[in-house]
Amino acid sequence: MKKVVCLVTIMVLCLMTMTSCTRKPAGTAGFRTASAEDDNSITIGFSIDTFVIERWRRDLDVFMETASREGARVIVQNAGNSESEQIKQIKYLIDQNVDVLVIVAKRADSLTEVLAKAKAKNIPVISYDRLIRNADVSLYMSVDSRQVGTLMARALLEKAPRGGWYCIYGNEDDFNMSLIDQGVRNTLDGKPVSVQIKYYTKDWNYDLAYQKMTELLDSNLIPDAVICGNDAVAESVIRSLREHQLNTVPVVGQDADIAGCQRVVQGTQTATVYKPITDLARLSAMYACRLARGVNAVDLPGVTESLDNGMLQVPTCFINPVLVTAENMEEVVVQSGFHSYDEVYR
Repeated sequence: MKKVVCLVTIMVLCLMTMTSCTRKPAGTAGFRTASAEDDNSITIGFSIDTFVIERWRRDLDVFMETASREGARVIVQNAGNSESEQIKQIKYLIDQNVDVLVIVAKRADSLTEVLAKAKAKNIPVISYDRLIRNADVSLYMSVDSRQVGTLMARALLEKAPRGGWYCIYGNEDDFNMSLIDQGVRNTLDGKPVSVQIKYYTKDWNYDLAYQKMTELLDSNLIPDAVICGNDAVAESVIRSLREHQLNTVPVVGQDADIAGCQRVVQGTQTATVYKPITDLARLSAMYACRLARGVNAVDLPGVTESLDNGMLQVPTCFINPVLVTAENMEEVVVQSGFHSYDEVYR
């Protein structure tokens, strides 16, 4: 944890030495120039697919607070879990002549055409937490989901080092699920464990995760362990296991949401994965301002690798996740200010 905090602190200090977040100067090559009517502020268009997942409101609150301190304003568009609505809203943001787009994509490969319009207007695009596929993207900001999968698998190997596991993931269109699965598969390679069931929960509909788990258990298909797409999926899986009197099956999730953390300290969920989303949201807001000013993504602190999105190699900034168990809950989650002691241990 200290290593993660140190890295983020260094990155922030580096950014603080840069000039304030004002609109890019007229004539900057490759970017839109300011018109005579423009003031010195930056406008960020933030498109999010849904607020159903608990963590997104926290991300957005931190992002907007940081953007405000940087002198930028944010136009937020919530697509209500609709792919077509998100495309329409991104078009609206482009028509508003925003200086930069930040997008949490509903579907990874649905934005090719609309982001071509952003490219034509030289509007940089940050793919936030979910990699946008087959589109022109300037920067990918995320917690390393491959490492999330690795941490999940390692936690379960301590509890169930052999046998058959289930992976009850989130929406298949969320590219992070592919990255998590990659981490899981790499960790299990050569181990006496097989993934017998891999299920993707459409639209993150937690009722579907519960129904799938119940269907399997009703058929007497009992897993030795279960990896879940997030803590809310884990809650659905644990409910089904409990109803079948299978309380000893280890289950892991991610996001360290309040209910998930409570289950971990109570012993009904083996572990969760804490993603430093406060750091992610803060850095993303700062980087959005830098891109709008004409800074190249590869010159930003912490952008140390790139990922192939099917169209190009996207400059990528990853923040490391942390496995959270009952033993380190207070150190990682409470001391970081992510949740209070009373929230977790009530």
